[in-house]
Amino acid sequence: MDTQTVLFIIAAAILALVVVLFQYRYKFKGSNGLDFLLPTLRFLALFGILILLINPKFTKEEYSLEKTDLVLLTDNSTSMQASADTVISVVKAITQNKGILERFQVKPYNFGTSLTNSDSLTFKETQTDIGKAISSLKDIYNSSNRNMAILLATDGNQTKGEDYSFVLENKKVPIYPIVLGDTTRYEDIRIEQVNANTFAFLKNKYPIELYLTYEGPKSVESTLKVAVNGKTVHKENVAFNPLNNSKVITVLLTAETVGAKTIEIGINPLENERNIVNNKKSLGLEIIDEKTNVTIISAKAHPDIGTLKKAIESNEQRSVSIKRPQVPINELENTDVFILYEPNRSFLPIYKYIQQRKTNYFTVCGAKTDWNFLNGIQDSYTKDAYGEVEEILPVLNKGFGIFDISGFRVENLPPLEGELGEILISAPHEIILAQNIKGVELNEPLLAVIFKGQAKEVVLFGENLWKWRMQSYRDSKDFKNFDGIIGKIVLYLSSNTSKNRLNLDYELIYQGSDDARISARYFDEAFEMDRNASLILKIRGKGNNIVKEIPMLLKDSFYQADLGDLPSGDYAFTVLVTDENLSSSGTFTILDFNVEQQFLSSDHKKLNRLAVDSKGKLFFPSNSDSLVQELMEDPRFSPVQKSKENVVSLIDFRILLMIIVAALSVEWFIRKYNGLI
Repeated sequence: MDTQTVLFIIAAAILALVVVLFQYRYKFKGSNGLDFLLPTLRFLALFGILILLINPKFTKEEYSLEKTDLVLLTDNSTSMQASADTVISVVKAITQNKGILERFQVKPYNFGTSLTNSDSLTFKETQTDIGKAISSLKDIYNSSNRNMAILLATDGNQTKGEDYSFVLENKKVPIYPIVLGDTTRYEDIRIEQVNANTFAFLKNKYPIELYLTYEGPKSVESTLKVAVNGKTVHKENVAFNPLNNSKVITVLLTAETVGAKTIEIGINPLENERNIVNNKKSLGLEIIDEKTNVTIISAKAHPDIGTLKKAIESNEQRSVSIKRPQVPINELENTDVFILYEPNRSFLPIYKYIQQRKTNYFTVCGAKTDWNFLNGIQDSYTKDAYGEVEEILPVLNKGFGIFDISGFRVENLPPLEGELGEILISAPHEIILAQNIKGVELNEPLLAVIFKGQAKEVVLFGENLWKWRMQSYRDSKDFKNFDGIIGKIVLYLSSNTSKNRLNLDYELIYQGSDDARISARYFDEAFEMDRNASLILKIRGKGNNIVKEIPMLLKDSFYQADLGDLPSGDYAFTVLVTDENLSSSGTFTILDFNVEQQFLSSDHKKLNRLAVDSKGKLFFPSNSDSLVQELMEDPRFSPVQKSKENVVSLIDFRILLMIIVAALSVEWFIRKYNGLI
């Protein structure tokens, strides 16, 4: 309590005493022995009232000891099974050390594909994502200013995700890797990576790009083999030495028959090679006998033209040609889908040709579109253009059901430019994207699908699509978000089949069962998405006698079944809609692939770089005592004593009020009883 408050209390006592003396000694002559009792009661009441006005307080200091958070991050993947006993002993040595427990707040986590807040280890995770685990810890402790250190118990071999060397680039947290597994480098030749297209065309050549690497002290030779559905189609000898220890080989194969193909690449193991699992790779490829030809018609040069061409041709099944509206009609005979970019009166022959052939097309309208011409040349939609250019942001219609758009993200996409005006679509249609102008969501389409009889058209009421493709790359370092939606539009327009009520989405070949899923979209008779349907997936294994029935669960705007528990093999399946005479069938293959088996030795060099960059230190299980000593002696991790200042009221005002009321009441009663009032 400060000096000023003490002086106020003394002054209050003096003032109350002066008032009481004035009232009871100067103006009042008591009797019957009440000269002392009544002044005392009056003093207590007055002094209490003054104390309430002053409200004296004092400061109370509370002290606490804040320990450093020691996060024990343990690899729980299958690659740790051979070192399971070592891992468990290391974890116990840390979590049960008395010195560590006194100095640190120990928090155990384990990870595989994702981070888990648990100290229970099973070593059954099929993927290792060290980068995601460290990044998740950064997110968890980002809002806290507490001191922190990470013990990373792993072999350092990451099978998926962002490189863990850079995840803590902006926030340095000391990381102490504990290297588990075999650190000995054995002679090893392996297939590092295989690149191939998803599709190939009948009777055409298709490339397969192979990355081969070698680790060892001497020159070696081996034989590379490529087989398609078990038949060897390519063979060549490869040589390596300690200096020339990697090769990139491109193999050209011929697509001889239509259908799904399993391509197996293998390289003969060396004489003393211990890990031969990484000497083989398998992939799936589908050979098709037709190619979609897309023709873009534009009267002017614009970045959107090249953007659409790149997006469409990202799928090898499609080819794009760019023409002027004055192109001879005979050059358009092989076109499957037209893209009409900002039509004007010069497009008149093109529109007549499209209407005659009943070809499906994609119209892109922008700031320079001739709406007088476009409103008159077709009767599916009109726009009352005001002549003002406006920026338009997209709003995704999650209820769109003609084809799957669940993977398309619009959150960060920049605005397109279009002419302001009211749009009226008179033909049957569904909206993919609506318009948002200056923060107001309008009941106007930005991207719509129109179907009139057998003809289909997609209309975009905005230009500058090249900005969307650039933003897709900024967000995810690839173009999949933009190229995916353009590809689905082209696929929809290139298909002349009528709408199906049950549509399936699945891969012909899965690399292991972790990501094996089958999705289905089901529509009622009015072609509205039916969210109350019951879909059953029936699976029959070829050669393994597996027969399963799996209910498909609703997820967003589609139904999905997870096939993660299926072993490798060939399967046939049927999706049935219960209470409906509706079904659809297909086949798929799950390849035998375990990425955790690709590594035999731990990557202690990379873990050491991580330790140095984060101002930590690398340790091995054999010197775990040195790790404990390092943590105990590092001044960065000393517990910090923190004080908290609490301002507490000196008195309880409720008790003081009771005293004041009691004193005044007793005084009044005595005075009343003795006839002094």
